[in-house]
Amino acid sequence: MLSKRIIACLDVRDGQVVKGVQFQQLRHAGDPAELARRYNTEGIDEVVVLDITATIEGRRTLARTVHAVAQEIFLPLAVGGGIRTEDDAATVVDAGADKVSLNTAALRDPALITTLAGRYGSQAVIVAIDAKRHGDRFAVYVRSGQTGTGRDAVEWAREAESRGAGEILLTSMDRDGTKAGFDCELTAAVSAAVDIPVIASGGAGTFDHFTDVFTSGRADAALAASIFHYAEHSVADLKRHLRNEGVPVRINW
Repeated sequence: MLSKRIIACLDVRDGQVVKGVQFQQLRHAGDPAELARRYNTEGIDEVVVLDITATIEGRRTLARTVHAVAQEIFLPLAVGGGIRTEDDAATVVDAGADKVSLNTAALRDPALITTLAGRYGSQAVIVAIDAKRHGDRFAVYVRSGQTGTGRDAVEWAREAESRGAGEILLTSMDRDGTKAGFDCELTAAVSAAVDIPVIASGGAGTFDHFTDVFTSGRADAALAASIFHYAEHSVADLKRHLRNEGVPVRINW
């Protein structure tokens, strides 16, 4: 069985890391380069930098921030937010990103997924899906969760894979920042629908939440922010817990 990945997310606004609840009530969480340096030392498997207001503000992702983070880590770095064109993707790759994450732009122009997969390889293209429960289905939202699309998350994940995406970054808007646990039903539904890795996001609060999303949620990776940013739990302790629960993880010590 492949090792499960633990990923730290740096939501960046105005050059600083922030964290909120259900995409609202943002509070300052630190400097992105300093947090990245700490995670690199603690044994995180990957880092994702999301410029959470780039799309809303109609600008590119902050290349300076990406470069500063890339200088501090020796592990995969994914970058999203404001990547609307092939040139935008090239800018963040040139700044040090190993992967690009598309959200709003992928829905607006699905051919962009195929274009970037052809240029960089599918392993470098992540499609991010922000989903919210609507009855017995999961609806896709864009523009930092502000706008509904009318698309179903499971169906969109299938299409993203068919167009060349190498991973799905799946965020439960209902669970984001709540520390109530990942939405395992949502994660399992998408994981069952695609053959590419699914990264679960939204709701991490305890070590058992990670165990749950890797087992019942069938996630290939789990992404978290506040549980790590505020030093509530260490990455090493989390990995020890997962290994004790029979979940395969990379040990970096």
